[in-house]
Amino acid sequence: MNPQIILLVFLVYTAAIFSISWFTSRNADNQSFFIGNKKSPWFVVAYGMIGASLSGVTFISVPGWVGTTHFSYFVIVLGYLAGYAVISLVLLPLYYKLKLISIYTYLNTRFGKYAYKTGASFFLLSRVVGASFRMFLVISVLQFFVFDHYNIPFWLTVILFMALIHLYTLKGGIKTIVWTDTLQTTFMLLAVILSISLIIEKMDINFGLMIKEVWDSDLSNIIVTDIDSKQNFIKLFLSGMFITIVMTGLDQDMMQKNLSCRNLKDAQKNMTSLSLILIPVNLIFLFLGAVLYIYSQQFNIPIPATTDHLFPTIAFEYLGLTAGIVFIIGLISAAYSSADSALTALTTSVSLDILELDKKHSNNENLLKKWRKRVHLVMAVIIIFVIILFELINDRAIIDQLFTFAGYTYGPLLGLYAFGLFTNFKVYDKLVPFIAILSPIMSFFISHYSEYIFNGYQIGFELLIINGALTFIGLMLIRKTKN
Repeated sequence: MNPQIILLVFLVYTAAIFSISWFTSRNADNQSFFIGNKKSPWFVVAYGMIGASLSGVTFISVPGWVGTTHFSYFVIVLGYLAGYAVISLVLLPLYYKLKLISIYTYLNTRFGKYAYKTGASFFLLSRVVGASFRMFLVISVLQFFVFDHYNIPFWLTVILFMALIHLYTLKGGIKTIVWTDTLQTTFMLLAVILSISLIIEKMDINFGLMIKEVWDSDLSNIIVTDIDSKQNFIKLFLSGMFITIVMTGLDQDMMQKNLSCRNLKDAQKNMTSLSLILIPVNLIFLFLGAVLYIYSQQFNIPIPATTDHLFPTIAFEYLGLTAGIVFIIGLISAAYSSADSALTALTTSVSLDILELDKKHSNNENLLKKWRKRVHLVMAVIIIFVIILFELINDRAIIDQLFTFAGYTYGPLLGLYAFGLFTNFKVYDKLVPFIAILSPIMSFFISHYSEYIFNGYQIGFELLIINGALTFIGLMLIRKTKN
């Protein structure tokens, strides 16, 4: 595909994003940036969160992952459903009752300042690395297929993307993100559906026969019963459930959009709708993966060494101009959705949780806005450096790295919130940071030596649950004797 065409598509799409940003950020203030003035329509939030939940990881990695793990990822998706139910019925009522802007303020109310700062710090670490993982995945594909043709170095491509994201989120924040997410979701879904249609057309087969061929192949295997396998269906279901609880329910990025809804009832409608929609959407991505592998086999197309490159390779090199344009629009959508809301959430957490600017400048809206913009720029620069660093050390499928890292960083948050919600104990607040650091270290050694300790048992994504349980136990050990 001609790099000039790809560049033109990129510029047109970016112009559309900035048009939305201009329209939504008019008369924006700090409340617009942080919680969208609590005027976001729930159905718009729900639809936009599909793209935010998928991002570049699902768009690129999941189809490539089908070759090795088949459809077992769908069990994780079913676990998502249970996780969203917990968020809707337990966490959202708590957040709305306390009228939170940053969800980590709860830890200050429940335990104290050290627990509060610890929770916010673990979120910042998790989201910086998570957003960088997603951005790296998408930018590396664009770099390989587009920017290398112009001899533009990777670091400059990263700076370009983050500069654009910084600019269109700077003023409107979450008020802008809610609406740009709808555009990004639309183009990501269209890219997948149209790509499937174009591949089926190339294979000269109808849709019904393709479904049958996928179903009859080993690629469609969902259930793995081997208890020692990382893909065991019970492990995957529980992992999906808890991944959703921590990466959505305990994540300022995802919850900030929910808190921008008009009331609790609308936020719960948003969560319920999102959980139901994500099931068929993820199934479509898995189906795309199977179609890509069947297409590759039929036409003797070599599978790339990095399975993340399977989808872009076929779209750009084998399906023609239309498929290439469709793919690049979806990819650019994934790139923007991977970082725009993360940058907004990171700015919110640093401003309110770490620096407490809302308290220091409560009577000076302009000074608060000035400091918020500085924080916004600093967080963008940090993400740039982490993406470039990750480019130097990347050696596995991105989705595997993302969920593994999440197990270490979100585990302490899971333990803190579980202890706060399901016990009445107070703790020695100053000791909380030590527990939150010690738990991931212990989890790492348990995971690393699990096959020796548990007679061949391999710990997979359930590492998150183990980490959370260790944090819970640690908090129990430092509890105060009186409630």
